[in-house]
Amino acid sequence: MSNRHTLTFTAGPEHIDELGHVNNAVWVNWIQDIATAHWSAVASPEHQDAYVWVVTRHEIDYRGNIVSGESVTAETFIPEPPTGARFDRRVDFRNAADKIIVSAKTTWAIIDRASGRILRVPKDVAAPFLP
Repeated sequence: MSNRHTLTFTAGPEHIDELGHVNNAVWVNWIQDIATAHWSAVASPEHQDAYVWVVTRHEIDYRGNIVSGESVTAETFIPEPPTGARFDRRVDFRNAADKIIVSAKTTWAIIDRASGRILRVPKDVAAPFLP
């Protein structure tokens, strides 16, 4: 198990805004895509069946951008153990020159599927994601 997960995203014409680069809303979608992929790759099937995550906060720093046809490599990781029901996740997007052009800290809350209620992050759920 790894506490880091990577994916590559390639900008298509549908991702481009009127300024000619990837729209900010697309970056948010990609943040969610890599977070979901990391959960699917690492969490046990039992945990995936029992819990669902919702975003409570995004903090995103935009330091660059890409245009249609260019790719970024996204890396996500959990920098520290969860606090109560909240779990912070970092996502960094690197361009072809290996420069971080977008960096995000996203806070997620865990919800018990059966009850629909937010709960404290169980230690056994968090463990595979921590360094």
